[in-house]
Amino acid sequence: MKYGLQMYSVRDVAQSDLLGTIEKVAALGYHYAEFAGFFGIPAADVKAKLDECGMEVSSTHTGWQELTDDVIDKTIEYHKTIGNSFIIIPGADLSDQQKLDDFIALVNKVQPVLAQAGIKLGYHNHAHEFKLNADGSHIYEQLKSRTNMELEIDTYWAYVGGQDPIAMMHELKDRVHIIHIKDGSADGHGTPLGMGTAPAAEVYKTACELGMQLIVESETCTPSGLEEARICMEFLKAQEK
Repeated sequence: MKYGLQMYSVRDVAQSDLLGTIEKVAALGYHYAEFAGFFGIPAADVKAKLDECGMEVSSTHTGWQELTDDVIDKTIEYHKTIGNSFIIIPGADLSDQQKLDDFIALVNKVQPVLAQAGIKLGYHNHAHEFKLNADGSHIYEQLKSRTNMELEIDTYWAYVGGQDPIAMMHELKDRVHIIHIKDGSADGHGTPLGMGTAPAAEVYKTACELGMQLIVESETCTPSGLEEARICMEFLKAQEK
């Protein structure tokens, strides 16, 4: 099995040495990188380091602000240079119906532009998308019904949001090809895989059954992001047995 790491997991070192961190992530056994920022490093340098380490880009977390008319061409160029074909919006302020309408309009506008460049568009959930806004609007239901973008299920945040991540994976299997496998407590405190109460082992099994790519995210950097990434890799390897 080939696994990926959301590079936000190692932000404590990546923000000052992204290229060196790629090397260290590869040494832990990760094959894919899902980036969450590039810290000013030229795209060609990122691509060269990935090639040197035998890694590939699975996807990136890219804010919607990088998809507006004035910068989208630059965003596309960067992502094509590093070999990325999947841009995922990591979240947005969708706290009322107007904000939802504006965001959905942006998504439906930029998705075909990205598609022409060979790049898919997706959205990554946290927990709040499963709660009703104060005005009664429901974020995740509208993202599902009013767009056809892909959905990257963060299985831990879905769990915190009161959802059954296994049921979600089955329900949305035609719109999901990458998931975040992640662990923690039900109150939102993350842990490395195998140390929380989220159904990480069942998520692993279901992802394998459905052919979904597994991207590890461990957010606390305790004692360090790389140590958490190592623990998570041990968990993944144990599931293979």
